[in-house]
Amino acid sequence: MLVIVSMMALGLLVAAGVAVYVAYPHRGQDLPVVPQVGEAMRKGVDALPVLEDSESRV
Repeated sequence: MLVIVSMMALGLLVAAGVAVYVAYPHRGQDLPVVPQVGEAMRKGVDALPVLEDSESRV
């Protein structure tokens, strides 16, 4: 039972993080209460590799 509750809580946290990212930093705006979190999200996404248009065509 504890495992199910903890997995549900983890899923809700991940969903909330995605919603917050899409609502603010993805649009180029700062989070109203904690702008440091938005900056950290932006840095994390910028560090991920990106597939360029020329690489995606097979």
